[in-house]
Amino acid sequence: MNIKGFGGIFWRTRNIEDIKKWYSEVLNMDINEWNGTIITPQEGNETIFSLFSQDDGYFPLAQQVMLNFQVENIEDCMKHLEKMGVPLVKEKEVSEFGKFIWIEDPEGRRIELWEK
Repeated sequence: MNIKGFGGIFWRTRNIEDIKKWYSEVLNMDINEWNGTIITPQEGNETIFSLFSQDDGYFPLAQQVMLNFQVENIEDCMKHLEKMGVPLVKEKEVSEFGKFIWIEDPEGRRIELWEK
């Protein structure tokens, strides 16, 4: 068996229309009538699958899954988010793995944005 990549990310939400609008406006994702979008990876993009212990504080303990979106330019993202009124929930971090920022969607899910 050979895993080619993730086939999708699915979750329940309390208000589909509000969440669709937020992801569309804030993360520039074209959410379709069927309540989803297809992200076609470009060369150089990676999908990381990583396990965390139940008590790891990297993202909120009450949150079972965290989304990570790879972005082209973290500084441009920060300017866009500021313009949209979306605050960072942690300051930008730079490491050997890249640059990272974190925001939350309207239902409090932590989202990580990553420039490789």
